[in-house]
Amino acid sequence: MIVPAPAMLGPGEPLGPEGYRLEVRDGEARIEAEGAAGRFYAAQTLRALSADGPPRDVAIADRPRFAWRGAMLDVARHFFGVADVCRVIDHLAAYKLNVLHLHLSDDQGWRLAIGARPRLAEIGGRTAVGGDPGGAYTQDDYREIVAYAADRCVTVVPEIDTPGHVQAALASYPELAGDRGSDPYTGTEVGFSTLDAHDDATYRFLDDVLRELAALTPGAYLHIGGDEAHSTSAEDYRTFMARVQPLVAAHGKRVAGWEEIASVPLLDGAVVQYWNTMGERGPDLARAAAAQGARLLMSPADRVYLDMKYDADTPLGLDWAGHVEVRDSYDWDPATLVDGVGEEAIAGVEAPLWTETVRTMRDVESLLLPRLCAVAEVAWSPQRGRDWEGFRARLAAQAPRWDAAGIAYHRSPQVFATPA
Repeated sequence: MIVPAPAMLGPGEPLGPEGYRLEVRDGEARIEAEGAAGRFYAAQTLRALSADGPPRDVAIADRPRFAWRGAMLDVARHFFGVADVCRVIDHLAAYKLNVLHLHLSDDQGWRLAIGARPRLAEIGGRTAVGGDPGGAYTQDDYREIVAYAADRCVTVVPEIDTPGHVQAALASYPELAGDRGSDPYTGTEVGFSTLDAHDDATYRFLDDVLRELAALTPGAYLHIGGDEAHSTSAEDYRTFMARVQPLVAAHGKRVAGWEEIASVPLLDGAVVQYWNTMGERGPDLARAAAAQGARLLMSPADRVYLDMKYDADTPLGLDWAGHVEVRDSYDWDPATLVDGVGEEAIAGVEAPLWTETVRTMRDVESLLLPRLCAVAEVAWSPQRGRDWEGFRARLAAQAPRWDAAGIAYHRSPQVFATPA
């Protein structure tokens, strides 16, 4: 049973760089695709068709609705090693998701070694939420993740969150903290830390970080965060973004950031990640981004924040955006989510998984699956071809494979029958 559902293109419709045609006749498979990604996705479909034995005769013509189909893993609140990140990549690739957004820095931890700033990993990498063990990737570790992802048609988008969420950096380099304090932090509150928008040392620091990160990252985007900078005044935020965006461009990359960056002028080619469905500020910022010609990455918290609890009894996760069950992650249309933001303005869909309450790979998988499959179908399949009942049946059919692989998925009562 295929997840996500194929688009089923008409005769002559172009496949594009990620599309494919797959025909199975008398046990023989024939694949047509314009590039490596299309061939890879055709193989994923063939694997799904073969899960229960030789596939039946079938003809499929398929391509994705959106170019950016991703998930974000927060490795800053709690650290996850290379093997765990690669296991997450396997889950993305299995369902034709093509972006892994790595949240590499936050108040609680800095997770990538920077040669020009070694104390970031040495000091900022020591901490995690609740005093749990920290960690940081060497640059070779990061290269391994990037290469593993590329082999599965997944692009890594790294995030260094600025100008807020920076306490781990301040603890590593107290001279950046000014009079705000530079103690390590292991709590979960947000919005208290900031970089000094008027200090040239801030931009020398960021130039060092972004230079090395860009050199390590083949993908087009560096994510600069920009969210929840509550200790940065609006004027200072504007000043900061006017200086940090050109640093990204100077190193040959495009800017991605959370929706708050739409409150300031953006460089051409920016991607703005819409997340805050609580109140009007988020939709207003989404419209402001589109008005500037930026592309929107749709990550509505009440639909695809995978750290939200499924229900009141879920042992892990948070609930500030409400409970998010599988059907919540499925029953929405990115092109109608925000009035005034149509499909032409949308880069794609991404599901963040924040890790304040998440410590192990089993924790990750229980929040990721099965909701990740819903996100994958929203991102890949045309709206006209989606329906909950059909999806629910195809999703339930994934359980035997997950059981055999020892995957700690959540047995949502919306999808899986309750054992007798």
